[in-house]
Amino acid sequence: MIEIFPEIAKYIPITLFLAIVSMFFAVIIGLIVAFGRRSKNGFISWLAGAYISVFRGVPTVVQLFIIYFGLPQFFPSMSMLSASTAAIIGFSFKEASYLAEIFRAGLDSVDTGQIEAGLSVGMKPWKIYQTVIIPQAIVNAVPGTLNVFVSLVKESSIVFTLGVTEVFASGKLLASSSMLYFETYVVVGFVYWVIIVLISWLQTKLEGKLSAPYKRS
Repeated sequence: MIEIFPEIAKYIPITLFLAIVSMFFAVIIGLIVAFGRRSKNGFISWLAGAYISVFRGVPTVVQLFIIYFGLPQFFPSMSMLSASTAAIIGFSFKEASYLAEIFRAGLDSVDTGQIEAGLSVGMKPWKIYQTVIIPQAIVNAVPGTLNVFVSLVKESSIVFTLGVTEVFASGKLLASSSMLYFETYVVVGFVYWVIIVLISWLQTKLEGKLSAPYKRS
């Protein structure tokens, strides 16, 4: 177990790269969908809701296979798409469906009276959102957002089905060659556990820092 730990640990950057880049795009897409879900335009709201329903309802591995193996049948140029890029695209759209609801709930949690108060003193709607609504919504959305990121780090293990070698795939290869399945997968589990513990620690620190201005002294 000690001997194979460095072999598995060297793939941690790939796992984190897939998770962080996917999360970055998922946040952007999730914000767009969240505002669409809150839109007063019925069609836009329905479209955002349909997006959330589809991407939350279809298993992640199926989505990855559709993107990597299926779409090139209709768009030949996508055959040049690397497995890592396909994984990032799939994870981004998948996690965005969860983040959209988290962001929507965060925005809805802010008292609408603050919008009315801002308008009454002549503030522009975008300025109210920028300086009043969104900062408060972020505080409420951070726990759920980082929980999604934790799930994404663990879910990244399925990219081995596309041929990407990351923490889990490296463990699978080592276990197959050495026949030491128990020892290898214990190390793989330990690596994921350490990553999640560190992320959880950072989450606690971030939540405390963001919520500090809103705590009563």
